Amino acid sequence: MPSVASDATSTALQPPGRSATRWLTLAVICLAQLTVILDNTVLNVAIPSLTEDLGATTADVQWMINAYSLVQSGLLLTAGNSADRYGRKKMLVVGLSLFGVASLGAALAQSPGQLIAARAGMGIGGALLVTTTLAVVMQIFDDEERPRAIGIWSSVNSLGFAAGPLIGGSLLDHFWWGSLFLVNLPVAVLALVAVVVLVPESSSRGAAPVDLPGALLSMTGMVGVVFAIISGPMYGWLSGRVLISAAIGVTGLAVFALWELRVPHPMLDMHFFRNRRFIGAVSGGILVAFGMGGSMFLLTQHLQLVLGYGPLDAGLRMAPLAVTVVLINFTGLGARLIPRFGTPGMIVSGMSLLAAGLAAVSLMGGAGYGGMLLGLVVMGVGIALAMPTMANAIMSAIPPAKAGVGAGVNGTLMEFGQGLGVAVLGAVLNSRFVALLPLAAAGAGSLPAALARTPTDAERNAVHDAFAAGIGTSQLVGAAAVFLGGLVAAVLLRRAERTDEEAHTPAEPTGAAPVATAAE
Repeated sequence: MPSVASDATSTALQPPGRSATRWLTLAVICLAQLTVILDNTVLNVAIPSLTEDLGATTADVQWMINAYSLVQSGLLLTAGNSADRYGRKKMLVVGLSLFGVASLGAALAQSPGQLIAARAGMGIGGALLVTTTLAVVMQIFDDEERPRAIGIWSSVNSLGFAAGPLIGGSLLDHFWWGSLFLVNLPVAVLALVAVVVLVPESSSRGAAPVDLPGALLSMTGMVGVVFAIISGPMYGWLSGRVLISAAIGVTGLAVFALWELRVPHPMLDMHFFRNRRFIGAVSGGILVAFGMGGSMFLLTQHLQLVLGYGPLDAGLRMAPLAVTVVLINFTGLGARLIPRFGTPGMIVSGMSLLAAGLAAVSLMGGAGYGGMLLGLVVMGVGIALAMPTMANAIMSAIPPAKAGVGAGVNGTLMEFGQGLGVAVLGAVLNSRFVALLPLAAAGAGSLPAALARTPTDAERNAVHDAFAAGIGTSQLVGAAAVFLGGLVAAVLLRRAERTDEEAHTPAEPTGAAPVATAAE
Protein backbone atom coordinates (compact mmCIF):
# COMPACT_ATOMS: atom_id res chain seq x y z
CA MET A 1 0.00 0.00 0.00
CA PRO A 2 1.47 3.43 -0.87
CA SER A 3 2.61 5.68 1.93
CA VAL A 4 -0.14 7.96 3.16
CA ALA A 5 2.38 10.57 4.23
CA SER A 6 3.47 10.99 0.62
CA ASP A 7 0.19 12.58 -0.32
CA ALA A 8 -1.64 14.33 2.48
CA THR A 9 -4.16 15.88 0.13
CA SER A 10 -5.39 12.61 -1.31
CA THR A 11 -5.70 10.99 2.11
CA ALA A 12 -7.73 13.91 3.34
CA LEU A 13 -10.20 13.58 0.47
CA GLN A 14 -10.78 9.86 0.43
CA PRO A 15 -10.51 6.99 2.89
CA PRO A 16 -7.42 4.78 2.70
CA GLY A 17 -7.43 1.32 1.15
CA ARG A 18 -8.34 -0.35 4.45
CA SER A 19 -11.94 0.77 4.11
CA ALA A 20 -13.19 -2.07 6.28
CA THR A 21 -11.40 -0.68 9.34
CA ARG A 22 -12.18 3.02 9.11
CA TRP A 23 -15.22 2.82 11.40
CA LEU A 24 -13.20 0.78 13.89
CA THR A 25 -10.53 3.46 13.68
CA LEU A 26 -13.19 6.06 14.42
CA ALA A 27 -14.22 4.07 17.50
CA VAL A 28 -10.62 4.17 18.73
CA ILE A 29 -10.38 7.91 18.09
CA CYS A 30 -13.65 8.51 19.94
CA LEU A 31 -12.37 6.46 22.88
CA ALA A 32 -9.31 8.71 23.11
CA GLN A 33 -11.50 11.81 22.76
CA LEU A 34 -13.90 10.60 25.46
CA THR A 35 -11.03 10.21 27.92
CA VAL A 36 -10.07 13.85 27.42
CA ILE A 37 -13.64 15.14 27.77
CA LEU A 38 -14.29 13.08 30.89
CA ASP A 39 -11.24 14.56 32.55
CA ASN A 40 -12.68 18.03 32.02
CA THR A 41 -15.74 17.19 34.14
CA VAL A 42 -14.91 14.32 36.47
CA LEU A 43 -12.74 16.25 38.93
CA ASN A 44 -15.52 18.55 40.13
CA VAL A 45 -17.11 15.79 42.22
CA ALA A 46 -13.80 15.09 44.01
CA ILE A 47 -13.33 18.58 45.50
CA PRO A 48 -14.31 17.58 49.08
CA SER A 49 -11.98 14.55 48.99
CA LEU A 50 -9.08 16.61 47.63
CA THR A 51 -9.56 19.25 50.30
CA GLU A 52 -9.50 16.64 53.06
CA ASP A 53 -6.82 14.20 51.83
CA LEU A 54 -4.32 16.67 50.35
CA GLY A 55 -5.04 19.61 52.61
CA ALA A 56 -5.85 21.68 49.52
CA THR A 57 -6.95 25.28 49.92
CA THR A 58 -9.67 26.87 47.80
CA ALA A 59 -6.98 28.39 45.57
CA ASP A 60 -5.30 24.98 45.22
CA VAL A 61 -8.57 23.38 44.12
CA GLN A 62 -9.18 26.12 41.58
CA TRP A 63 -5.73 25.55 40.07
CA MET A 64 -6.23 21.77 40.04
CA ILE A 65 -9.34 22.28 37.92
CA ASN A 66 -8.11 25.18 35.80
CA ALA A 67 -4.51 24.08 35.10
CA TYR A 68 -5.82 21.49 32.65
CA SER A 69 -8.09 23.82 30.68
CA LEU A 70 -5.57 26.68 30.65
CA VAL A 71 -2.75 24.55 29.24
CA GLN A 72 -5.02 22.77 26.76
CA SER A 73 -6.61 25.95 25.40
CA GLY A 74 -3.23 27.65 25.06
CA LEU A 75 -1.72 24.78 23.07
CA LEU A 76 -4.56 23.86 20.69
CA LEU A 77 -3.32 25.83 17.66
CA THR A 78 0.29 24.81 18.25
CA ALA A 79 -0.72 21.17 18.69
CA GLY A 80 -2.69 21.22 15.44
CA ASN A 81 0.22 22.79 13.58
CA SER A 82 2.59 20.16 15.00
CA ALA A 83 0.27 17.39 13.82
CA ASP A 84 0.26 18.79 10.28
CA ARG A 85 4.03 19.19 10.26
CA TYR A 86 5.31 16.07 12.01
CA GLY A 87 2.52 13.59 11.36
CA ARG A 88 -0.97 13.24 12.80
CA LYS A 89 -0.49 9.63 13.87
CA LYS A 90 2.79 10.49 15.62
CA MET A 91 1.17 13.33 17.54
CA LEU A 92 -1.78 11.12 18.45
CA VAL A 93 0.65 8.57 19.91
CA VAL A 94 2.56 11.30 21.76
CA GLY A 95 -0.68 12.78 23.09
CA LEU A 96 -1.95 9.44 24.40
CA SER A 97 1.42 8.67 25.99
CA LEU A 98 1.63 12.05 27.72
CA PHE A 99 -1.96 11.83 28.87
CA GLY A 100 -1.42 8.33 30.32
CA VAL A 101 1.84 9.19 32.12
CA ALA A 102 0.38 12.43 33.52
CA SER A 103 -2.75 10.56 34.68
CA LEU A 104 -0.53 8.14 36.61
CA GLY A 105 1.30 11.09 38.14
CA ALA A 106 -2.02 12.66 39.15
CA ALA A 107 -3.23 9.43 40.78
CA LEU A 108 -0.01 9.15 42.82
CA ALA A 109 0.20 12.86 43.76
CA GLN A 110 0.98 13.51 47.42
CA SER A 111 0.52 17.28 47.47
CA PRO A 112 -1.60 19.93 45.74
CA GLY A 113 1.45 21.15 43.80
CA GLN A 114 2.13 17.69 42.39
CA LEU A 115 -1.48 17.27 41.32
CA ILE A 116 -1.54 20.70 39.66
CA ALA A 117 1.65 19.84 37.72
CA ALA A 118 0.18 16.50 36.65
CA ARG A 119 -3.01 18.19 35.50
CA ALA A 120 -0.97 20.61 33.41
CA GLY A 121 0.80 17.62 31.81
CA MET A 122 -2.58 16.08 31.06
CA GLY A 123 -3.55 19.37 29.39
CA ILE A 124 -0.60 19.04 26.98
CA GLY A 125 -1.68 15.53 26.03
CA GLY A 126 -5.29 16.65 25.80
CA ALA A 127 -4.44 19.44 23.36
CA LEU A 128 -2.70 16.95 21.06
CA LEU A 129 -5.60 14.51 21.27
CA VAL A 130 -8.36 17.06 20.62
CA THR A 131 -6.67 18.33 17.46
CA THR A 132 -5.30 15.11 16.01
CA THR A 133 -8.47 13.07 16.49
CA LEU A 134 -10.52 15.46 14.33
CA ALA A 135 -7.67 15.78 11.79
CA VAL A 136 -7.55 11.98 11.45
CA VAL A 137 -11.33 11.87 10.93
CA MET A 138 -10.85 14.31 8.04
CA GLN A 139 -8.11 12.06 6.70
CA ILE A 140 -9.82 8.67 6.69
CA PHE A 141 -13.35 9.61 5.57
CA ASP A 142 -14.41 11.00 2.21
CA ASP A 143 -16.84 13.84 1.58
CA GLU A 144 -19.89 11.56 1.61
CA GLU A 145 -19.16 9.83 4.93
CA ARG A 146 -17.43 12.68 6.72
CA PRO A 147 -20.57 14.46 8.07
CA ARG A 148 -21.70 11.30 9.84
CA ALA A 149 -18.20 10.57 11.15
CA ILE A 150 -17.84 14.12 12.50
CA GLY A 151 -21.31 13.80 14.03
CA ILE A 152 -20.23 10.70 15.94
CA TRP A 153 -16.96 12.38 16.97
CA SER A 154 -18.87 15.46 18.11
CA SER A 155 -21.42 13.48 20.11
CA VAL A 156 -18.59 12.14 22.26
CA ASN A 157 -18.26 15.65 23.71
CA SER A 158 -21.86 15.63 24.92
CA LEU A 159 -21.51 12.08 26.23
CA GLY A 160 -18.40 13.06 28.18
CA PHE A 161 -20.05 16.10 29.78
CA ALA A 162 -23.00 14.00 30.93
CA ALA A 163 -21.06 10.90 31.98
CA GLY A 164 -18.24 12.68 33.85
CA PRO A 165 -20.11 13.46 37.09
CA LEU A 166 -21.81 10.04 37.07
CA ILE A 167 -18.55 8.10 36.61
CA GLY A 168 -16.76 10.32 39.11
CA GLY A 169 -19.46 9.87 41.72
CA SER A 170 -19.54 6.09 41.25
CA LEU A 171 -15.75 5.78 41.59
CA LEU A 172 -15.65 7.96 44.71
CA ASP A 173 -18.36 5.81 46.32
CA HIS A 174 -16.01 2.80 46.19
CA PHE A 175 -12.41 4.08 45.83
CA TRP A 176 -10.17 7.01 46.71
CA TRP A 177 -9.91 10.15 44.58
CA GLY A 178 -6.86 8.88 42.67
CA SER A 179 -9.10 6.33 40.94
CA LEU A 180 -10.50 9.20 38.85
CA PHE A 181 -7.12 9.41 37.11
CA LEU A 182 -6.03 5.77 37.38
CA VAL A 183 -9.01 4.70 35.27
CA ASN A 184 -7.45 6.63 32.35
CA LEU A 185 -4.48 4.24 32.13
CA PRO A 186 -6.12 1.13 30.61
CA VAL A 187 -8.09 3.33 28.22
CA ALA A 188 -4.93 5.17 27.13
CA VAL A 189 -2.99 1.91 26.65
CA LEU A 190 -5.81 0.31 24.66
CA ALA A 191 -6.19 3.39 22.48
CA LEU A 192 -2.42 3.63 22.00
CA VAL A 193 -2.15 0.06 20.71
CA ALA A 194 -5.15 0.52 18.44
CA VAL A 195 -3.76 3.80 17.03
CA VAL A 196 -0.42 2.17 16.20
CA VAL A 197 -2.17 -0.72 14.42
CA LEU A 198 -5.11 0.99 12.73
CA VAL A 199 -4.49 4.69 12.11
CA PRO A 200 -2.58 5.58 8.92
CA GLU A 201 0.07 8.28 9.06
CA SER A 202 -0.30 11.56 7.23
CA SER A 203 1.43 14.93 7.28
CA SER A 204 1.75 18.02 5.13
CA ARG A 205 4.15 17.48 2.28
CA GLY A 206 6.90 20.09 2.14
CA ALA A 207 6.26 21.40 5.66
CA ALA A 208 7.08 25.06 6.22
CA PRO A 209 9.58 26.26 8.86
CA VAL A 210 8.41 26.27 12.44
CA ASP A 211 6.57 29.49 13.38
CA LEU A 212 7.91 29.67 16.94
CA PRO A 213 6.93 33.34 17.60
CA GLY A 214 3.41 32.58 16.37
CA ALA A 215 3.16 29.60 18.71
CA LEU A 216 4.32 31.66 21.70
CA LEU A 217 1.98 34.53 20.88
CA SER A 218 -1.03 32.26 20.41
CA MET A 219 -0.33 30.53 23.73
CA THR A 220 0.07 33.85 25.55
CA GLY A 221 -3.11 35.27 24.05
CA MET A 222 -5.32 32.25 24.68
CA VAL A 223 -4.06 31.61 28.21
CA GLY A 224 -4.58 35.28 29.10
CA VAL A 225 -8.13 35.40 27.76
CA VAL A 226 -9.17 32.03 29.22
CA PHE A 227 -7.63 32.89 32.60
CA ALA A 228 -9.61 36.15 32.68
CA ILE A 229 -12.83 34.30 31.85
CA ILE A 230 -12.17 31.70 34.55
CA SER A 231 -11.18 34.29 37.18
CA GLY A 232 -14.01 36.76 36.54
CA PRO A 233 -16.75 35.00 38.54
CA MET A 234 -14.38 34.41 41.49
CA TYR A 235 -12.57 37.74 41.78
CA GLY A 236 -14.91 40.17 40.02
CA TRP A 237 -14.81 41.33 36.41
CA LEU A 238 -13.23 44.66 37.29
CA SER A 239 -10.54 43.23 39.59
CA GLY A 240 -6.91 43.87 38.74
CA ARG A 241 -6.25 40.15 38.21
CA VAL A 242 -8.96 39.85 35.57
CA LEU A 243 -8.26 43.16 33.79
CA ILE A 244 -4.51 42.56 33.55
CA SER A 245 -5.01 38.99 32.35
CA ALA A 246 -7.57 40.09 29.76
CA ALA A 247 -5.29 42.88 28.54
CA ILE A 248 -2.37 40.47 28.16
CA GLY A 249 -4.58 37.99 26.33
CA VAL A 250 -6.15 40.47 23.92
CA THR A 251 -2.78 42.08 23.21
CA GLY A 252 -1.20 38.69 22.62
CA LEU A 253 -3.91 37.66 20.17
CA ALA A 254 -3.73 41.02 18.34
CA VAL A 255 0.05 40.78 17.97
CA PHE A 256 -0.36 37.14 16.90
CA ALA A 257 -2.75 38.18 14.12
CA LEU A 258 -0.38 40.94 12.92
CA TRP A 259 2.58 38.56 13.00
CA GLU A 260 0.73 35.86 11.08
CA LEU A 261 -0.18 38.39 8.37
CA ARG A 262 3.48 39.30 7.83
CA VAL A 263 5.45 36.10 8.36
CA PRO A 264 6.21 34.11 5.14
CA HIS A 265 5.08 30.77 6.63
CA PRO A 266 2.32 31.46 9.20
CA MET A 267 1.07 28.88 11.65
CA LEU A 268 -2.50 30.09 11.00
CA ASP A 269 -3.16 31.70 7.64
CA MET A 270 -5.20 34.79 8.60
CA HIS A 271 -6.54 34.98 5.04
CA PHE A 272 -8.92 32.17 6.05
CA PHE A 273 -10.88 34.94 7.78
CA ARG A 274 -11.65 36.48 4.40
CA ASN A 275 -13.62 33.33 3.54
CA ARG A 276 -17.32 33.92 4.24
CA ARG A 277 -17.89 30.21 4.70
CA PHE A 278 -15.16 30.10 7.36
CA ILE A 279 -16.41 33.27 9.09
CA GLY A 280 -19.99 31.98 9.15
CA ALA A 281 -18.95 28.64 10.61
CA VAL A 282 -16.64 30.30 13.15
CA SER A 283 -19.30 32.75 14.38
CA GLY A 284 -21.89 30.01 14.65
CA GLY A 285 -19.43 27.64 16.34
CA ILE A 286 -18.62 30.17 19.06
CA LEU A 287 -22.32 30.73 19.80
CA VAL A 288 -23.22 27.03 19.82
CA ALA A 289 -20.40 26.51 22.33
CA PHE A 290 -21.60 29.64 24.17
CA GLY A 291 -25.09 28.19 24.50
CA MET A 292 -23.88 24.70 25.41
CA GLY A 293 -21.27 25.81 27.97
CA GLY A 294 -23.52 28.43 29.55
CA SER A 295 -26.53 26.13 29.64
CA MET A 296 -24.58 23.32 31.33
CA PHE A 297 -23.40 25.81 33.96
CA LEU A 298 -26.96 27.03 34.55
CA LEU A 299 -28.66 23.64 34.37
CA THR A 300 -26.48 22.19 37.12
CA GLN A 301 -27.42 25.04 39.45
CA HIS A 302 -31.07 24.93 38.35
CA LEU A 303 -31.38 21.25 39.24
CA GLN A 304 -29.51 21.44 42.53
CA LEU A 305 -30.29 24.89 43.92
CA VAL A 306 -33.77 25.50 42.49
CA LEU A 307 -35.30 22.03 42.20
CA GLY A 308 -33.33 20.58 45.14
CA TYR A 309 -31.67 17.50 43.60
CA GLY A 310 -28.35 16.12 44.86
CA PRO A 311 -25.24 16.03 42.62
CA LEU A 312 -25.76 12.45 41.40
CA ASP A 313 -29.50 12.91 40.83
CA ALA A 314 -28.81 16.16 38.99
CA GLY A 315 -26.31 14.40 36.75
CA LEU A 316 -28.81 11.67 35.94
CA ARG A 317 -31.48 14.21 35.06
CA MET A 318 -29.16 16.00 32.64
CA ALA A 319 -28.44 12.73 30.82
CA PRO A 320 -31.40 13.01 28.34
CA LEU A 321 -29.60 15.88 26.59
CA ALA A 322 -26.51 13.77 25.94
CA VAL A 323 -28.56 10.68 25.05
CA THR A 324 -30.50 12.67 22.45
CA VAL A 325 -27.28 13.96 20.87
CA VAL A 326 -25.74 10.48 20.78
CA LEU A 327 -28.84 8.83 19.29
CA ILE A 328 -29.20 11.37 16.49
CA ASN A 329 -25.53 11.34 15.52
CA PHE A 330 -24.89 7.61 15.88
CA THR A 331 -27.90 6.82 13.72
CA GLY A 332 -26.63 9.24 11.09
CA LEU A 333 -29.88 11.24 11.02
CA GLY A 334 -28.11 14.59 11.03
CA ALA A 335 -25.76 13.57 8.22
CA ARG A 336 -28.71 12.42 6.09
CA LEU A 337 -30.46 15.77 6.55
CA ILE A 338 -27.52 17.90 5.33
CA PRO A 339 -28.10 17.23 1.58
CA ARG A 340 -31.77 18.14 2.00
CA PHE A 341 -31.45 21.32 4.08
CA GLY A 342 -27.90 22.38 3.24
CA THR A 343 -25.30 23.65 5.69
CA PRO A 344 -27.02 27.03 6.35
CA GLY A 345 -30.40 25.36 6.85
CA MET A 346 -28.96 22.78 9.27
CA ILE A 347 -27.19 25.46 11.28
CA VAL A 348 -30.16 27.79 11.62
CA SER A 349 -32.45 24.85 12.42
CA GLY A 350 -30.08 23.40 15.01
CA MET A 351 -29.37 26.70 16.72
CA SER A 352 -33.07 27.63 16.72
CA LEU A 353 -33.87 24.34 18.44
CA LEU A 354 -31.07 24.89 20.95
CA ALA A 355 -32.50 28.34 21.68
CA ALA A 356 -36.04 26.94 21.96
CA GLY A 357 -34.83 24.29 24.40
CA LEU A 358 -33.13 26.90 26.57
CA ALA A 359 -36.29 29.01 26.53
CA ALA A 360 -38.42 25.97 27.45
CA VAL A 361 -36.17 25.18 30.42
CA SER A 362 -36.40 28.81 31.53
CA LEU A 363 -40.16 29.13 31.20
CA MET A 364 -41.29 25.63 32.25
CA GLY A 365 -38.42 24.24 34.31
CA GLY A 366 -39.27 26.13 37.48
CA ALA A 367 -42.42 24.11 38.12
CA GLY A 368 -40.66 20.73 38.07
CA TYR A 369 -38.56 18.35 36.03
CA GLY A 370 -41.19 17.64 33.35
CA GLY A 371 -40.79 21.01 31.63
CA MET A 372 -37.03 20.78 31.93
CA LEU A 373 -37.00 17.32 30.34
CA LEU A 374 -38.78 18.65 27.26
CA GLY A 375 -36.26 21.49 27.03
CA LEU A 376 -33.30 19.13 27.41
CA VAL A 377 -34.49 16.88 24.58
CA VAL A 378 -35.09 19.85 22.27
CA MET A 379 -31.63 21.21 23.17
CA GLY A 380 -30.11 17.82 22.39
CA VAL A 381 -31.69 17.77 18.94
CA GLY A 382 -30.40 21.26 18.26
CA ILE A 383 -26.85 20.48 19.37
CA ALA A 384 -26.83 17.25 17.35
CA LEU A 385 -27.82 19.12 14.19
CA ALA A 386 -25.72 22.28 14.60
CA MET A 387 -22.43 21.28 16.19
CA PRO A 388 -21.23 18.60 13.70
CA THR A 389 -22.38 20.80 10.81
CA MET A 390 -20.33 23.68 12.22
CA ALA A 391 -17.24 21.51 12.64
CA ASN A 392 -17.59 20.14 9.10
CA ALA A 393 -18.02 23.66 7.69
CA ILE A 394 -14.91 24.93 9.49
CA MET A 395 -12.79 21.96 8.43
CA SER A 396 -14.08 22.08 4.84
CA ALA A 397 -13.08 25.75 4.52
CA ILE A 398 -9.44 24.92 5.36
CA PRO A 399 -7.10 23.08 2.94
CA PRO A 400 -6.69 19.36 3.77
CA ALA A 401 -2.97 19.86 4.36
CA LYS A 402 -3.90 22.14 7.28
CA ALA A 403 -6.38 19.72 8.87
CA GLY A 404 -4.55 19.84 12.21
CA VAL A 405 -4.65 23.64 12.32
CA GLY A 406 -8.34 23.51 11.38
CA ALA A 407 -8.96 21.13 14.28
CA GLY A 408 -7.03 23.51 16.52
CA VAL A 409 -9.23 26.41 15.42
CA ASN A 410 -12.35 24.31 16.09
CA GLY A 411 -11.09 23.28 19.51
CA THR A 412 -10.11 26.85 20.39
CA LEU A 413 -13.58 28.08 19.42
CA MET A 414 -15.19 25.46 21.64
CA GLU A 415 -13.00 26.39 24.61
CA PHE A 416 -13.53 30.11 24.10
CA GLY A 417 -17.28 29.83 23.45
CA GLN A 418 -17.93 27.63 26.48
CA GLY A 419 -15.89 29.87 28.76
CA LEU A 420 -17.64 32.93 27.38
CA GLY A 421 -21.03 31.30 27.93
CA VAL A 422 -20.26 30.58 31.57
CA ALA A 423 -18.88 34.10 32.09
CA VAL A 424 -21.65 36.08 30.38
CA LEU A 425 -24.64 34.05 31.52
CA GLY A 426 -23.13 33.78 34.99
CA ALA A 427 -22.85 37.58 35.11
CA VAL A 428 -26.50 37.94 33.99
CA LEU A 429 -27.56 35.45 36.67
CA ASN A 430 -25.65 37.26 39.38
CA SER A 431 -26.86 40.75 38.46
CA ARG A 432 -30.51 39.67 38.28
CA PHE A 433 -30.22 37.69 41.52
CA VAL A 434 -28.68 40.63 43.42
CA ALA A 435 -31.28 43.04 42.05
CA LEU A 436 -34.18 40.88 43.34
CA LEU A 437 -32.77 40.03 46.78
CA PRO A 438 -34.88 41.02 49.79
CA LEU A 439 -33.54 43.83 51.94
CA ALA A 440 -32.23 41.49 54.63
CA ALA A 441 -29.88 39.82 52.11
CA ALA A 442 -28.89 42.96 50.21
CA GLY A 443 -25.25 43.00 49.17
CA ALA A 444 -24.80 39.22 49.15
CA GLY A 445 -23.10 37.98 46.00
CA SER A 446 -24.06 34.31 46.14
CA LEU A 447 -26.96 32.09 47.18
CA PRO A 448 -25.23 30.65 50.30
CA ALA A 449 -24.19 34.13 51.45
CA ALA A 450 -27.72 35.46 50.94
CA LEU A 451 -29.28 32.56 52.84
CA ALA A 452 -26.85 33.12 55.73
CA ARG A 453 -28.22 36.67 56.14
CA THR A 454 -31.92 35.69 56.18
CA PRO A 455 -33.27 34.49 59.56
CA THR A 456 -36.90 33.86 58.55
CA ASP A 457 -38.47 31.27 56.24
CA ALA A 458 -40.24 33.98 54.25
CA GLU A 459 -36.96 35.75 53.53
CA ARG A 460 -35.29 32.47 52.60
CA ASN A 461 -38.10 31.74 50.16
CA ALA A 462 -37.64 35.20 48.68
CA VAL A 463 -33.92 34.51 48.22
CA HIS A 464 -34.66 31.21 46.46
CA ASP A 465 -37.22 32.95 44.23
CA ALA A 466 -34.65 35.62 43.35
CA PHE A 467 -32.11 32.98 42.40
CA ALA A 468 -34.65 31.06 40.32
CA ALA A 469 -35.57 34.31 38.51
CA GLY A 470 -31.89 34.98 37.85
CA ILE A 471 -31.46 31.49 36.38
CA GLY A 472 -34.51 31.97 34.15
CA THR A 473 -33.38 35.38 32.90
CA SER A 474 -29.88 34.19 32.06
CA GLN A 475 -31.29 31.19 30.18
CA LEU A 476 -33.48 33.49 28.10
CA VAL A 477 -30.49 35.72 27.32
CA GLY A 478 -28.56 32.65 26.21
CA ALA A 479 -31.47 31.53 24.04
CA ALA A 480 -31.65 34.92 22.33
CA ALA A 481 -27.89 34.98 21.68
CA VAL A 482 -27.89 31.48 20.20
CA PHE A 483 -30.90 32.17 17.98
CA LEU A 484 -29.48 35.42 16.59
CA GLY A 485 -26.11 33.76 16.12
CA GLY A 486 -27.74 31.01 14.09
CA LEU A 487 -29.36 33.54 11.79
CA VAL A 488 -26.07 35.42 11.28
CA ALA A 489 -24.11 32.24 10.60
CA ALA A 490 -26.73 30.94 8.16
CA VAL A 491 -26.82 34.24 6.24
CA LEU A 492 -23.02 34.34 5.93
CA LEU A 493 -22.82 30.72 4.82
CA ARG A 494 -25.63 31.15 2.30
CA ARG A 495 -23.91 34.19 0.79
CA ALA A 496 -20.68 32.21 0.57
CA GLU A 497 -22.49 29.40 -1.25
CA ARG A 498 -24.05 31.84 -3.72
CA THR A 499 -20.66 33.43 -4.37
CA ASP A 500 -19.16 29.99 -5.05
CA GLU A 501 -22.05 29.08 -7.36
CA GLU A 502 -21.68 32.29 -9.33
CA ALA A 503 -17.92 31.80 -9.62
CA HIS A 504 -18.40 28.34 -11.10
CA THR A 505 -21.38 29.16 -13.36
CA PRO A 506 -20.36 30.04 -16.94
CA ALA A 507 -21.79 33.29 -18.26
CA GLU A 508 -24.89 32.85 -20.43
CA PRO A 509 -24.49 33.72 -24.13
CA THR A 510 -25.94 37.12 -24.94
CA GLY A 511 -25.63 37.04 -28.73
CA ALA A 512 -22.74 39.49 -28.67
CA ALA A 513 -19.14 38.68 -29.32
CA PRO A 514 -17.91 35.84 -27.09
CA VAL A 515 -16.17 38.14 -24.65
CA ALA A 516 -18.45 37.08 -21.81
CA THR A 517 -15.80 34.56 -20.74
CA ALA A 518 -13.62 37.43 -19.65
CA ALA A 519 -15.66 37.60 -16.46
CA GLU A 520 -14.64 34.10 -15.51
